[in-house]
Amino acid sequence: MEAERRPVPGSPSEGLFADGHLILWTLCSVLLPVFITFWCSLQRSRRLLHRRDIFRKSKHGWRDTDLFSQPTYCCVCAQHILQGAFCDCCGLRVDEGCLKKADRRFQCKEIMLKNDTKVLDAMPHHWIRGNVPLCSYCMVCKQQCGCQPKLCDYRCIWCQKTVHDECMKNSLKNEKCDFGEFKNLIIPPSYLTSINQMRKDKKTDYEVLASKLGKQWTPLIILANSRSGTNMGEGLLGEFRILLNPVQVFDVTKTPPIKALQLCTLLPYYSARVLVCGGDGTVGWVLDAVDDMKIKGQEKYIPQVAVLPLGTGNDLSNTLGWGTGYAGEIPVAQVLRNVMEADGIKLDRWKVQVTNKGYYNLRKPKEFTMNNYFSVGPDALMALNFHAHREKAPSLFSSRILNKAVYLFYGTKDCLVQECKDLNKKVELELDGEQVALPSLEGIIVLNIGYWGGGCRLWEGMGDETYPLARHDDGLLEVVGVYGSFHCAQIQVKLANPFRIGQAHTVRLILKCSMMPMQVDGEPWAQGPCTVTITHKTHAMMLYFSGEQTDDDISSTSDQEDIKETE
Repeated sequence: MEAERRPVPGSPSEGLFADGHLILWTLCSVLLPVFITFWCSLQRSRRLLHRRDIFRKSKHGWRDTDLFSQPTYCCVCAQHILQGAFCDCCGLRVDEGCLKKADRRFQCKEIMLKNDTKVLDAMPHHWIRGNVPLCSYCMVCKQQCGCQPKLCDYRCIWCQKTVHDECMKNSLKNEKCDFGEFKNLIIPPSYLTSINQMRKDKKTDYEVLASKLGKQWTPLIILANSRSGTNMGEGLLGEFRILLNPVQVFDVTKTPPIKALQLCTLLPYYSARVLVCGGDGTVGWVLDAVDDMKIKGQEKYIPQVAVLPLGTGNDLSNTLGWGTGYAGEIPVAQVLRNVMEADGIKLDRWKVQVTNKGYYNLRKPKEFTMNNYFSVGPDALMALNFHAHREKAPSLFSSRILNKAVYLFYGTKDCLVQECKDLNKKVELELDGEQVALPSLEGIIVLNIGYWGGGCRLWEGMGDETYPLARHDDGLLEVVGVYGSFHCAQIQVKLANPFRIGQAHTVRLILKCSMMPMQVDGEPWAQGPCTVTITHKTHAMMLYFSGEQTDDDISSTSDQEDIKETE
């Protein structure tokens, strides 16, 4: 019977049996990898949701990290971190499986002390073991720390001092923390606790409280734009939180400057400083918020403003000595040292009023605040084209070099098209109420600061012609003309000078016909017939850093000294 049931070799039933096996193994070879991939993806998404839930509930500011981004050791299990997280406030680093243990075992930076603290002035060190910075030295034996390939040595998350395992003593654990090198920039948790208690008691005498911190105490507030320029803002926020009190660090995309600057009202009069990390547009946003503080009657709390340039042009930061762009070439600690060394100066701010022409025009005039420059012509056209394309695909414009390349492309295009030619026939220009005769121009630029177009000193120019340095605090505007996009390019590479029209306290420009591109501090728009009036608005208190001088600064300074000698 069994022999009868066996398929005869070569029979149709044997072929069907073999085909069935082939189909089964084919399905297994195809479906099994799909199932494994789906299962791994599901597990990964579950782990991600679980980790995000821990991040959301934790008091630490967790950020993802792995072995490839920075080789570190887990502060809980002391093993190499393959996939884990680090706190961008206290610097704690843990493996993914130790996140809950780390939350229970380690406390993050306290922005305020507990109310039951007996002695607010005596704050002990807050030590965390392992992952100390490179080139750090023990505060006891003065030898290098963190040299061994394991979790070793300690770091205080407030003063950033480090100590060896074998040098750590009970006396150090209870020693008072002096907040280290940046104690004059840090707002101590004890100060905020005392302020909170004073406000409950309806007292506002903050000067007495601040006197305990010394006359050199100038607390710093960080306002960073995480979307500026090369998208470095997010990383900078974490580095500043580690060095300062996290309550001093704000992301302006989440907390508007007007709200962040209310922290100044808890500080002594005229003591606060602000570091703006972003482009010229972010700086203007912060200065507008400072003006709003003046309107609210908070003049005594007005801070001095420094700039860490993250944008594309950065002409204002260059004028104030902070450089043409920050790309991480110097550590954040050095940036804080530069802020401490900076000197206070004034910056003129101007009101730009644009009134449209027409018999039935019932709209209010447009008003802008100018810090850098106003222009009509080819450079405004390049900015307008760039702005239009960046609005469509903002992710493609995260590189400073790429942004400048796009500007170059539109400048080359305008050299061939010349969309702004015969500008002198379309506009009338008045300086302090006197009309000025214009030659054949394509563009007019009104300057408040020394730099224009990403690092070019436009007013002083080059060659044997001696012109006084353009100042940003003299209440005067410098007005120049350009003959086209090619002329702008020649000026930027120091092969030509602009056509200098003059200086004035008030500038009035009348666009008689057609549509022309205009811009104020890099914010462009297309404008029809109108009248543009530029008048002085107010002063802003800025911080000038004299440690970084470009070749243009040195040559311009020497030229000015030569002029004084001849006089």
